[in-house]
Amino acid sequence: MTAGLITIDQVMYQTIHVVARFVAIPDKVEELKTILLGLIEPTRLEAAVIKYELLQNQSQPTDFTFVEESESAAALDTHLASPHLQAAIAKLEGLIAAPLEDIRRYSILAAIPTIQGVES
Repeated sequence: MTAGLITIDQVMYQTIHVVARFVAIPDKVEELKTILLGLIEPTRLEAAVIKYELLQNQSQPTDFTFVEESESAAALDTHLASPHLQAAIAKLEGLIAAPLEDIRRYSILAAIPTIQGVES
């Protein structure tokens, strides 16, 4: 095994990771950004959410991506059904360039471990 690398066999439970991509209509970038940023605080309060990051592409500012980690698939399903997320989704029409379809679920195969609260 490579030094500093852990495999899923070494983890007590397997979390679920999500990458969700949104592309704004060019003149709606700020409106979409406001809605997406509004999801951060209520999602942070969800007990089973481990990580919830919103990224904006540096070279294509219309491109936003959430990178998420939840304790389980059930926890993720609870998040996806949450009132704050459903309210945000209802506001996306007219702001995004394509239907909301690019939401992908992943299982981690290997990782470099986090060092005392500092993510790699």
